Amino acid sequence: MPRTALRVRRWAAIAVLGGLLAGCGTGESDPGGPAAAPGGAGARTSTDVRPIEAATRITDAKGVTVSLPKPPEKIVCLVALCDDILVELGMTPTATNSQVLAHPKFLGGEKAAEIPVVPGGFLSPEVEAILSHRPDLVIGLEDTHGKLAPALKGATTFWPVQPGSWQDSVGYLRDLAALTGRTEQGEKAEKTFRTRLAQAEKAKSDKTALIVYGSDENFGVATPESDVAAGLFPKISHYPWKSRGVDGSYSLEEILARDVDVLFVETLSFGAPDGKLSDKLAENPLWSRIPAVKNGKVIEVDSEVWAKGRGTRSLGVVLDEATAALR
Repeated sequence: MPRTALRVRRWAAIAVLGGLLAGCGTGESDPGGPAAAPGGAGARTSTDVRPIEAATRITDAKGVTVSLPKPPEKIVCLVALCDDILVELGMTPTATNSQVLAHPKFLGGEKAAEIPVVPGGFLSPEVEAILSHRPDLVIGLEDTHGKLAPALKGATTFWPVQPGSWQDSVGYLRDLAALTGRTEQGEKAEKTFRTRLAQAEKAKSDKTALIVYGSDENFGVATPESDVAAGLFPKISHYPWKSRGVDGSYSLEEILARDVDVLFVETLSFGAPDGKLSDKLAENPLWSRIPAVKNGKVIEVDSEVWAKGRGTRSLGVVLDEATAALR
């Protein structure tokens, strides 16, 4: 797969400790229940939610400490996880560079259009534009936006996040709920997600699923070790895909050999949209021989939610859409 596509997937969809695409998974233990078994399926997810206490200082699961003089009201989001959490807490960002808010399960297109967009794109958001909103807190992806920290220091508080699993996402939700004082909303959002995941686990499908991503025939496979959404799939289906590192992926021949029943496709655009990934893959004669293709079970999903969201609301959408397709 071209390094350009890998780099985009890195910031758009994959969160792995140390900023790598694979090779250093975060583990699958559930803080609310027993440790999970190797392979991602693990023990049944607990639906218990510990109380969240309001705080002006938190230390997240990655060891990052955030200290604020008062609950933040103006928050700039440089990563979609931030937007996801704020919507779960009943808030909206002061500015964002994500498109996830336009999804109907978030704000919808009309309301999302009212949120100012940070110029410069995901990779190079403009510091002056960020500071023009006088934010109390700026949240970005550590391996992408960490370089902005020196420029923001003294003017605002920067919180670098790096989610590698749904447990990380829940942890960030709880931390921001504590900082904003929206503890009840945080507990409710966590409970909703845990309940949804536990229900999906109870009705686990025996079908083989696969998530592929890309912009052309040079596609990649989303694996539990390197993708938050894919990390849910061993719990709800047969998902025999393992990370092969930054430069490794799967061929159509290998996918064909696994008898994939349901195939989810994330089309990533590099600039202007130029067609669906599934249509481009269909140009390969092997594509039509995959069971999911022959049986009409190829599903183009919203990459803003599936690849970039990574919060409990996005992952809830993933679970709803995935379990419906896997029945």
